[in-house]
Amino acid sequence: MISDTSFGTPGEHEYDAVIVGAGPNGLAAAIRLAEAGQRVLVAEAHSEPGGGTRTAELTLPGFHHDVCSAIHPMGVASSFFKTLPLDQFGLEWIYPEIPLAHPLEDGEAAVLLQSVKDTAAQFDSFSAATYQMVFGPLVDKVPDIMGDLFAPPKLPSHPISTTLFGLRTLPATLDAARLWFTDEKARALLAGNAAHSVLPLDRPLATNAIGLMLMLVGHAYGWPVAKGGSQSITRAMVAYLQSLGGEVKTDWNVQTIDELPLAAAYLFDTPPSALSRIAGDRLPEKYRRRLERFRHGPGIFKIDYALNDAVPWKSEACRRAGTVHVGGGIDEIAKAEREVWEGIHPEHPFILTAQQSLCDPSRAPEGKHTFWAYCHVPANSDIDMTEAIENQIERFAPGFRDCVLERHTMNCLDYERYNPSLVGGDIVGGVADWRQLVTRPVVSLKPHTTPADDIFICSSSSPPGGGVHGMCGYWAAEMVLKKSGS
Repeated sequence: MISDTSFGTPGEHEYDAVIVGAGPNGLAAAIRLAEAGQRVLVAEAHSEPGGGTRTAELTLPGFHHDVCSAIHPMGVASSFFKTLPLDQFGLEWIYPEIPLAHPLEDGEAAVLLQSVKDTAAQFDSFSAATYQMVFGPLVDKVPDIMGDLFAPPKLPSHPISTTLFGLRTLPATLDAARLWFTDEKARALLAGNAAHSVLPLDRPLATNAIGLMLMLVGHAYGWPVAKGGSQSITRAMVAYLQSLGGEVKTDWNVQTIDELPLAAAYLFDTPPSALSRIAGDRLPEKYRRRLERFRHGPGIFKIDYALNDAVPWKSEACRRAGTVHVGGGIDEIAKAEREVWEGIHPEHPFILTAQQSLCDPSRAPEGKHTFWAYCHVPANSDIDMTEAIENQIERFAPGFRDCVLERHTMNCLDYERYNPSLVGGDIVGGVADWRQLVTRPVVSLKPHTTPADDIFICSSSSPPGGGVHGMCGYWAAEMVLKKSGS
């Protein structure tokens, strides 16, 4: 029950909390508040809740494509998701035989396996020893490390483990890969993971932090898919929220906070600019200007494929992997990611692909397959990258085009129209460099709060940032509960 006088007295409000946006973070915030006994309403502009976790028949009947997120290492690493009974509401994680493969020109592929020792065994002796030295001591500490990394800026709860991880993240990925490894497989594996940061690989701290985090989570938990599609995560979260008495209203494109029901707290699973616009004069002008200076980075161009057969990779390992990074060696990946930041559409882009139907047959008709692929492009791009993407895939999977039954493409502008939170096609909630990784959305010791006592931000533009893990929403909800005295 609301008790803090700044939040009003019981009975004054129709709801204890209204959340704008039904992405994973908005739903996580709603669930945490509902678990605490609060009356919660979630308002969603789209006809389906989910934000980055939606699934649709984008190509042909019976082919179920993940519109945004597809592979969920952060979902199984999330300390909040682990507390939720989502399996009781239909969520089932499926683990591919090989979490990740990265093909190279010689027909071989670097692979990320759950075992650190087995992963290291594919490299030359120097690189294998270094790989085990980098990752081995940390794998058992992943829950502690992720607990600290998934929290707002604060002193770590597990200082030794988190410091050991932090020291490994200090060099830029290019420097670390060349210092640690003499084997091109090992270098490419690290570079491909670091490229998830959507940053040039010569940037210190952030690129290596994100790359190492993804690899560590792969070793500790794997890189699963949600059975039936990423929408299964949303359905389970909504069903659990409703079982707690929470409400979700779709097709409600909130334009101003004044149109929302009277509530003790308002939480925004939106970009900072949308929070500024919707809250309006409820927030001080100076703070709104700070929100509007929040930086968004490059976007993506994505293709969803309906395939007549599985992708004919030259590497056998790629044919058994849930995720395949396509982009050659470290130098080629670095060049592509640097060009994107310079406003150039790479001729040889780095491509992130997912093969969900290999381990989840429910994604496609019997004997057929879905395939999910995207590359980074300059923000707001409307350039069609289909040819560049397929040329890259054909390098490592000759005959790929012969398998294609249908394509569905989305550029940056398509994505922002589909989900306004993806500003300019930015899928990670804002630039995640060292300056903005710990100052999201503004410099603050309590970043989920605002100068207005009843307004909070819970999107991936707040700590700990992008990914389907719900922790941004969880921490925002914790701030609401702390302020309300619940």
